[in-house]
Parts: sequence; structure tokens; C-alpha cells
Amino acid sequence: MENKSLNIFNSKLVLASPETATDADYAAILGVIGHEYFHNWTGNRVTCRDWFQLSLKEGLTVFRDQEFSSDMGSRTVKRIADVSKLRTYQYPQGAEVVRMYKTLLGSQGFRKGMDLYFKRHDGQAVTCEDFFAAMRDANGADFANFLLWYSQAGTPFVKVVSAYNSETHTYSLKFSQEIPATPGQPVKEPMFIPVAVGLLDSSGKDIPLTSIYHDGKLLQIGSSDSPVYTTVLRVTKKEAEFIFNDVPERPIPSILRGFSAPVRLDSDLTESDLFFLLAHDSDEFNRWESGQVLARKLMLSLVADFQQNKPLALNPQFVHGIRCILSDSTLDKEFIAKALTLPGEGEIMDMMEVADPDAVHAVRSFIRKQLASELKEEFISTVSNNKSSGPYKFDHPNMARRALKNVALAYLGSLEDPEVTEIVLNAYRTATNMTDQFAALVALEQKPGQIRDEVLADFYNKWQHDFLVVNKWFALQAMSDIPGNVENVKKLLSHPAFDLRNPNKVYSLIGGFCGSRVNFNAKDGSGYKFLGEIVLQLDKLNPQVASRMVSAFSRWKRYDETRQSLAKEQLEMILACNGLSENVFEIASKSLAT
Repeated sequence: MENKSLNIFNSKLVLASPETATDADYAAILGVIGHEYFHNWTGNRVTCRDWFQLSLKEGLTVFRDQEFSSDMGSRTVKRIADVSKLRTYQYPQGAEVVRMYKTLLGSQGFRKGMDLYFKRHDGQAVTCEDFFAAMRDANGADFANFLLWYSQAGTPFVKVVSAYNSETHTYSLKFSQEIPATPGQPVKEPMFIPVAVGLLDSSGKDIPLTSIYHDGKLLQIGSSDSPVYTTVLRVTKKEAEFIFNDVPERPIPSILRGFSAPVRLDSDLTESDLFFLLAHDSDEFNRWESGQVLARKLMLSLVADFQQNKPLALNPQFVHGIRCILSDSTLDKEFIAKALTLPGEGEIMDMMEVADPDAVHAVRSFIRKQLASELKEEFISTVSNNKSSGPYKFDHPNMARRALKNVALAYLGSLEDPEVTEIVLNAYRTATNMTDQFAALVALEQKPGQIRDEVLADFYNKWQHDFLVVNKWFALQAMSDIPGNVENVKKLLSHPAFDLRNPNKVYSLIGGFCGSRVNFNAKDGSGYKFLGEIVLQLDKLNPQVASRMVSAFSRWKRYDETRQSLAKEQLEMILACNGLSENVFEIASKSLAT
């Protein structure tokens, strides 16, 4: 299934130097090279019998490269990045199913299962059931209906309702699960869902978990000698209740810690509970998740205000929560950087009945500027306290420091403030590596004007000899949210460094432009018209690249009638073209019909 070598198809995933590669570039190389090496066992020595068993090859190897990258950096930040990707791409679950074995069995139990799997099947082509059997047999485990993760389509919806009894000092969590119908599977069986849970007291500390009742059975969890603060509940039925004993006060539950199962969770946590978890949860993933849930609610509320021409105001509690995280010296700096990052515009639009790119962009920009204004001094101190010194090193402490400094720099870049502009300009001029220099460029690029133009020109003059860096330069300008950016992108098509026949340059410039929700989806249809014309030019040069570009139209029905009409017009124009390739025809016709 895999050649006995490293299969790498893009130079940017193997070539890097400290002068021209960012931390993100190095992290991508680390993950990809690791992934291909791990295939020597999971893909070569033990491979899959047929393509229906793909999680044995790709799912298991993706899990292994995720664990490798987690060991090399921040485990929480890597988990956040993987879950964000998981949600964006409709929950591809292969690696997540493998991860659930480890969640249920622990690190040692999972290793025992892997050892038995290799021992039994070295040199064979096997099935998911063989992997399941190795995990089960090595640990004498009861996995009941776990195999449904391989055979049953759809992402489970899990609802949780809590109750506290102050007389008996017991706390209950009632779970119910629903798996939506999918083509060919109208009726679903309950899944085996591992739910990692902890309970917090009113001071924000984890409550020791002593014993839990489930189905009338007592599950012994921990003791005073060996306290347990996180337990994995096994939800295997449509409805299940777990009763925690010896809970001295009504707790705040931290549910699905570490995103222990690929499900959509709906709990009865209040907004106050979420702010509490944001400030105190010992599980950093759930601390981040609480902040994201609050940010999404806030953004949707402000979008409604914006659409009704109401004045926008930022909840002081939200500002306080961000300030708490920014000032918490016990937290990993890379985690702080991730926790300070607001949900993307596309994520918010996906939650709306009718996506409104202009409103979402205006609201996200407002929140960023408001946070930058209210936390200005903290952000300036963060930049000052995390400056680079000495030669570039790609290791976790240095990468985390750069990540935090550059997030602070991005916030500051949103302010119309000469003092701040000078700080960001100084960061650009004094940068000793590509990560810091490009981050400063990103911060300066937010506002149209002479400074932006001069710095973009300076950056190109410095790096015009390096095509990978020039591609970053193209992408940055293409993704810009400055008003009417389509005209700037059109000019860049004629730039001497751009070549429509080069896929990476196309992905940087054209693909980058499609990533700007506000400019690609411009109300006047200019973004759609631009892409329609480019797709037809590309189709004559490289139909595969053209088909990837036309997929940007695939969600046209999510928007208002005006935008729908303009996007549909471009899709129909593309399909009416004589000599259209099969690649583009397939994607365009599917997009039109969806």
C-alpha cells in the first residue's frame, strides 16, 4: 500500500531553512515526515485488505503523527488544531476512532494492543475487526458495540442534563445520544461513546472522584490515597445516567475533556458556567472550548445587533476572561495564543440560517479592535517580554514564545494608533526569522495605506529569489479583507513572479482570495465573477487545479438571494463553456445541484 520510502508530493513539506520557513512550515514538515515514516509499519508491514479498511492505514498513521507532534510541542494546542480541522472537514473520524481505544485503555493498554496487533499481523493485509480484536484481547476488555464506529455513518449528537442532590451529596449526569439518519441507514443503533469528565468546586479546583453508580452498579474510581480527577464514562446506550457520590457541593462539570469522542455535544451549562470553566478548568482543551462557545454566542448576538443597526457593545465578562488567560503565567504560551484567537468568520457563518459575510466580518473586526483597545497595555507588554534573542530555534519554548508575541502583535495591528504602528513596524524591521517578520507583515497588512504598500514592497524585494516565500506574500495579499481587494488580486495576476501554470502559485493567489469571506462573497458579485473567469483560463492549463478552485462555489446556497443569483450565474457560465474538462464539469455541476 505504501512504497518503502517517504511519499511527499510538495516541496514545501520537505524543504525549509530558518531564514525562509515559519514555525508553521516546520511543524507541517515535522508532521508529514513523521507520518510517512510511521507508514513503514502501519501501511507497509501491516496493511489493509481493501479500501473499506482505510483507518488501519491512514487513520492509525494520522493518529501516530498527531501523537508524535504532540510530544514535540504542546499536546493541548495540537489537540485543538486537530479538532478544529476535524470540525471544518465534516468530522473525518479515522484517527479519532483509534484515539478512543487509547482513551478507554490508557497509554499502557493501548501499547499492549498495538504490540499484539503487530505480532499477530506482521506481513499481512487485515481488517478493522482484526485491530479491534488485538485491542480487546491484549487487555481483556469489553468493547460491546464499539465496532459500530466502523460500520455506522453519521456524527452522534450527545445531550447532557445534570442534577445535584444537596441532601445525599450526589450529582448525576444523564446522557442521551442520537445519530441522524443517513442514506441507506435510516435507523441507527446507539454508539459506544467514551466521555472524559471532571467536576470543579466553587473555588475552581477539581473534586476527587471516589465512586460512581451506573445501571445500579458501583464503579470504584479513586480513593484518598490515590485520587482521580478525570474519569472516562462509557455511554453505550441511547440513554445513560451516572451518579457521582461524595460531591460536597453543586459542581461545574467539565464534559468531554480532551475531546474524548468525535461527537456534537449539547449540555445544560449556563453562560456563567462557561465563564467559570474558561477561568478555572484544569483541562486546557475544555478551557479553550468554553472560550470558543462563549465567543461564538457573543459573535452571533452582535451579528443580530449589526443587522438591526443597533450599537455594538462587548460583554465585560468576555474581556475579563481574555485578560485572565493573557495574565496567567502558569499556562503554556502557545496555549494562551490559541485561546486568544477568535473563531473564524466561516465558522460563524456556518451557524447562521442565512450566512451574512459583511455582518460577520464587521462584528469580528469590532471585537478584535475592542479587545486590542481595552488590553492595549497588556498586549504591548506581551510583545516586549517575548522578543526573540539569538539564532532561530524550532523547539517548543521558542515556538510558544513567538506564537504569543505574534498574536498580541496582530491584535495591536488592528488599532489606528501611531504608537502601536511604530511598535509593529519595529517588530518587522528587527525580526531575525521568518516567523516574526511575516507575523509583523500580517499585522501591518490589515490597514490600506502607504505604510502597508511600502512594507509589502520591501518584503518582496528581500525575498523575491525564494519562490516559497513569494507564495506566502501572494497569499497574504489575496486573503486580505481590505475593501475591494479583488482589484489588487487582478493586478497581481500580471506580477512577474506569478505564473498561472504553477499550481502552488495558483493556490496561494486564487485560493487565498477565495479564503477572504468578505471579498470573495462581495455583494456586487465581483469576487464570483473573478473566479469564474479564472477557472475557465485554468481549465485549459490544468483541469485538476481548476476543479479545486471551482469548489469555492460549493456553498453558494448558504447566502442571501442576491449572492445566490450571482454565484449561480457564474456556475452556469462555466458549465456552458465549450470543451470544459470532466474535472471542472463534475465539481461545477455538483455545486449547482447541491
